[in-house]
Amino acid sequence: MEPVPLSAERRRHDLQRMRDETFDIVVIGGGVTGTGIALDAATRGLTVALVEQRDYAAGTSSRSSKLIHGGLRYLEQLNFSLVQEALKERGLLLNDLAPHLVKPVSFVYPLKHPVWERIYAGAGVFLYDTLGGARQLPRHQHLTRRKAMELVPSLRKDALVGALRYWDGQVDDSRHTMEIARTAAAYGAAVANSARVTGLIREGERVVGATIRDQEGGEDIDVRGRQVINASGVWTDNIQELVGRGKIQVRASKGIHIMVPKDRIHGDSGLILRTESSVLFIIPWSNHWLIGTTDTDWNLDLAHPAASGTDIQYLLDHVNRVLQTPLTHEDVEGVYAGLRPLLSGESEASSKLSREHAVAQTAAGLITIAGGKYTTYRVMAKDAVDLAARSLPQRVPACVTERTPLLGAQGYHALWNRRARIAEESGLHVSRIEHLLNRYGSMITEVLALIDDRPDLAAPIVGADIYLKAEAVYSAQSEGVNHLDDFLTRRTHISIETFDRGVAAAQDVAPLIGDVLGWDEGTLAREIEHYEARVAAELESQKMPDDRTADAARMGARDVRVGGAA
Repeated sequence: MEPVPLSAERRRHDLQRMRDETFDIVVIGGGVTGTGIALDAATRGLTVALVEQRDYAAGTSSRSSKLIHGGLRYLEQLNFSLVQEALKERGLLLNDLAPHLVKPVSFVYPLKHPVWERIYAGAGVFLYDTLGGARQLPRHQHLTRRKAMELVPSLRKDALVGALRYWDGQVDDSRHTMEIARTAAAYGAAVANSARVTGLIREGERVVGATIRDQEGGEDIDVRGRQVINASGVWTDNIQELVGRGKIQVRASKGIHIMVPKDRIHGDSGLILRTESSVLFIIPWSNHWLIGTTDTDWNLDLAHPAASGTDIQYLLDHVNRVLQTPLTHEDVEGVYAGLRPLLSGESEASSKLSREHAVAQTAAGLITIAGGKYTTYRVMAKDAVDLAARSLPQRVPACVTERTPLLGAQGYHALWNRRARIAEESGLHVSRIEHLLNRYGSMITEVLALIDDRPDLAAPIVGADIYLKAEAVYSAQSEGVNHLDDFLTRRTHISIETFDRGVAAAQDVAPLIGDVLGWDEGTLAREIEHYEARVAAELESQKMPDDRTADAARMGARDVRVGGAA
């Protein structure tokens, strides 16, 4: 399948299709579930339109723990079927569907009790390996304390008596979601981000489409479909309310993650730690460590979940229990907060709500799907399309996404084996080629072609030198970027991988993106100003209460001095 650029021109073309056509399926929501539904339907030969109010993966799907895993803690809940299903999906993603974006990662689980905990936890990881079916990853290992500390020298000696090591999968979630959307487009789906649903179109009691607002052009468009699928995550209830009732109730649970530089923790493996209510991961992420997560109810603005200083301190406190050198707020490069769309259950504790998914006919013509795990997005998509297919007039073929690689996957392994030769031919260091292969897979050729035409694009981005300027241009040409924030936060992770949260990079890449998208000087300035304001607001929300009091006191003192001088 040839790659299709999600360019501004393609977006205009797809919006015109949405004006003109009646689709088999209209999908609301551009997260991993919605894009997965679009790909599933398109590869069954159905006509599909997908609309997303902000950007692909702008909500939960860019704010996960970035793991493809079965969930060890679900074994304790005896939810074996969920774990087995997720581990099957892990194998597909690692080996066939997205090997350029999903990678193996190991974790050390420190043991505090020498006998019963090793037996109990060891039985759990043995079952975890077994439920995974055919060998996907190395089997777990039992470690002595000395061996565990050789793997993770930063561990405190008194924090463990031994350990277990096991393997799981890791994903670049926002790029993975965007590539699903792009693959769906390659199979014929009409896709548009920055297209917000403002109402549902009804004929009698039946839903026959959705009215969207093109938030770039300002136009309202009626998109008609034989079935509408609501895959809007934490906005599920909002869409259901447009028909006056809902069969699926969703609760938003906030989880935050922090990023610290790789040199703050010395280790060759991630860590998984038990907390009072759940588990906490310390995950290797390029030149950084990703630490998370929390699990608390969120009842405020769904579009802007905020991490507080208290949230950050919670993570630091738990991590510092096992580290020789404690982490502080000054070590934190980046922070992000996300909302999990959990199905409402009997328990009031959000960490115990169901991670299974539900799909239901909310009204005639409207299907709602919610809940689930990032890892099982493909199964969720299949279930939603299967239900929609029952009401379509034509015979709908069975799901084929189990054997449909995402763009960039085909040929990735061969190119990886040739990476030294590609480096020699391109003039880039082999580490740069590895970086590009693990972001674009076989579509690396498109990025390298930009550098062939403009050698200046081989330069690193100011303030985020792991990325090349060519990547900013490519994102605007082919990856659906409409705004500066789309690139800095989701096509890359510069906003959480740099101490200045990407402010320097914003100045460097905004003109590159603007040249592709046709920004004038006013638009360019507004994009930079908007990004800097967002960063400032997030930094303010992440302060500890004492820091805010001190800032207010300093501001008051300054005001007094200024007043006196006047």
